[in-house]
Amino acid sequence: MKAFVALLMCLVLFSCYALVSNALDTITTNQSLRDGQSLLSAGGTFELGFFSAGDPPKRYLGIWYKKITTVTIVWVANRVAPLADASGTLRVTSRGSLVLLDGNGSGIWSSNSLIPVLNPVAQLLDSGNLVVREADSSDPNNFLWQSFDYPTDTFLAGMKIGWNRTSGFERYLTSWKSIDDPSPGNFTYHLDPNGYPQLLLKQGSDIKFRSGPWNGLQWSGTPNLGPNPYYRYEFVLNEEEVYYHYELLNSVITRKVLMPNGIVQRFTWIDRTQGWTLYLTAPIDQCDNYASCGAYGSCRVDTSPVCRCLKGFVPRFSHEWDILDWSNGCVRRNPLDCEEDIFVKYSSLKLPDTRSSWFNKSMNLQECKVVCKKNCSCMAYSNLDIRDGGSGCLLWFGKLIDIREYNNYGQDLYIRMAASESALLPSPQRKHKLVMGLAVSFGSVFLILVLLTICVLQCKKKKMELPEGGIRTSLGGSENVECSGEDPKLRLFEFATIANATNNFSTDNKLGEGGFGPVYRGTLKNSQEIAVKKLSRSSGQGLDEFKSEALHLARLQHRNLVKLLGCCTQKETLLIYEYMPNKSLDTFIFDQEQRKLLDWSKRFHIISGIARGLLYLHQDSRLRIIHRDLKASNVLLDCELNPKISDFGLAKSFGGNETEARTKQVAGTYGYMSPEYAIHGVFSAKSDVFSYGVLLLEIISGTRNRGFSHPDHPQNLIGHAWKLFQEGRSIEFIDQVVINTYNISEIIRTIHIGLLCVQKCPEDRPTMYMVILMLGSEMALSSPREPGFFSETKGPHASACVSQPELCSNEVTLTALSAR
Repeated sequence: MKAFVALLMCLVLFSCYALVSNALDTITTNQSLRDGQSLLSAGGTFELGFFSAGDPPKRYLGIWYKKITTVTIVWVANRVAPLADASGTLRVTSRGSLVLLDGNGSGIWSSNSLIPVLNPVAQLLDSGNLVVREADSSDPNNFLWQSFDYPTDTFLAGMKIGWNRTSGFERYLTSWKSIDDPSPGNFTYHLDPNGYPQLLLKQGSDIKFRSGPWNGLQWSGTPNLGPNPYYRYEFVLNEEEVYYHYELLNSVITRKVLMPNGIVQRFTWIDRTQGWTLYLTAPIDQCDNYASCGAYGSCRVDTSPVCRCLKGFVPRFSHEWDILDWSNGCVRRNPLDCEEDIFVKYSSLKLPDTRSSWFNKSMNLQECKVVCKKNCSCMAYSNLDIRDGGSGCLLWFGKLIDIREYNNYGQDLYIRMAASESALLPSPQRKHKLVMGLAVSFGSVFLILVLLTICVLQCKKKKMELPEGGIRTSLGGSENVECSGEDPKLRLFEFATIANATNNFSTDNKLGEGGFGPVYRGTLKNSQEIAVKKLSRSSGQGLDEFKSEALHLARLQHRNLVKLLGCCTQKETLLIYEYMPNKSLDTFIFDQEQRKLLDWSKRFHIISGIARGLLYLHQDSRLRIIHRDLKASNVLLDCELNPKISDFGLAKSFGGNETEARTKQVAGTYGYMSPEYAIHGVFSAKSDVFSYGVLLLEIISGTRNRGFSHPDHPQNLIGHAWKLFQEGRSIEFIDQVVINTYNISEIIRTIHIGLLCVQKCPEDRPTMYMVILMLGSEMALSSPREPGFFSETKGPHASACVSQPELCSNEVTLTALSAR
């Protein structure tokens, strides 16, 4: 009899447990559920509950496979705030939030979905997606919140990796810290939206692996990830979203995991062996390591050594390649000449890094070539989609990085090469080039003879016009320097001519004064208006700055750079420019009345023009120039308010493949200088990008960065913009003069771009090419990181102010760490 009663009680308890299990499939409003075997289940696939990990053990809320004997966690809620003991309560609030409470009733994790609903419920779907939704909603897919938006280390079918281009929201993977510690590790797996999107595996901010761009079938750098009968990959790029996902084609159980050691692996479950089998992995070999062979280097795993330069290129530093150090890559054997360049086809490649690329889905390959040929900054082109014979256009700007060669796989890439490399072309093209070359040569000889005749006649005429000694003048020191440098276009003026034009440098003609000295307005005899910059004897700048200004501007021609007409060194050191009737930008944006003349369209026009001028300096000019003193007073405005960058006295040019340099004499204007330059003397194109970001924020706000103060916090203008952006209040940053005149979303997006430019780490800042691309398109923007020099009283520059107080002066230009 007792045995019968015991059996009956067991049956009753089992029935009760079954009822509880079924009830737990949905958590309803204000229902609390404590630690147990399973809180929610989804059919026979997944279940939600608490699990322990680590030593000493800590408890987490997570999702795992239900009927797989090896416990496999696919999602963790409280990975940064584990429970210290066995207590834990999961609750759905009336505002639609999932809340995890500890034993004291304190919230340690929340889904933060604060949308008031009548009857919110939480459910675990068959896909493994934990969702909160309205119980009575007619649309079962209308979720208030879903765990698939916040993946941890596992990529499941139906998940997305990518961006919402409207809101800027990103979904990406983050590794566990170790195999028994679910807290966020050092590795992340992103879909990078810059240029043409691609998957990037990062350790911190360093790229470790790159998938290559999507070619219509798969990522170009993943030959083992082609179409298969088990699952289907898809890349989606439209106006609202850019993402990557996959769907299962049969009942296979598979998952993709970012491991704690930074390896991405795909596993499939085998019932027969009751274990996970490794199906795919990335990176696979040495050639998958990002940029292992440097710029223009190609990696081939079946050769020894694995790195070699592409045909037509040679090692940048031969002695480094001799000791198997390929990191500095290769350089062209022969320099480019834009008008004469050819395009050489390289086959079976993983396409280069596309973060500095441009694409068009409708163009064909020939149209793509024409566009690339016309743009001297375009270094290569390829088809965007390899299906059906190829379609679309993908262009690369800047160096070609992270290329590898395959056998019987890969894509064709057409690289810009010097015409002298025509031997790399297929035979029919070489013959065509030879015929064309001979024709051009004969024509060139005739043209040269004509030009020489003209030059001889002009030189004779100039000798009669110029005074004795007017061609070569001494700028002091031990050597004589031609004012015009190597450019004959720079005119040499007589002192008397300039004195007469400026009414003998009358104070009535004085436009202002800068670090170089006073600037005067003048009018030549032919009625041409000029601006004359006179080197002051008390100026901290001297002959070096004068020569820098003359030699740089003489060689530069761009509509967004001020035009240098000539110079004079007879009695005074003078530089003569085209006259800008609207003076400098600072006289507009920082003046209470003048700023009203600049609506948003004019300000955006100025922002874009400055960006184009900087891109020309950094990338498109004959010299690669770092300005080092970009600020509002060094941007001049013509009669149509077109911006023109001026004052190249502190500019430095880079030769060859230089990308950065260091100086012991920090020169520039504090408030615009980047952290790495102001503190360590390291400057590069990214230093100018930082200055541009500051200037952009000043233009939008109508307020100076330095000297800005706010009653609620100690930050400068950069810090104020950063604070408002983080709080979703960027609209408060906009100058009230323009806030009601144009689309606010466009202005807020431009603020976002400015914050990307002023990020503390140079490698996080975009190039000027990317800035122009972001300004002119609706491409998704990455989230900006903490800016540099964002506080007046604390922050990354505080220590510099203690050790170098001269760096903390207000709106002065610095040379050799002293104000001038």
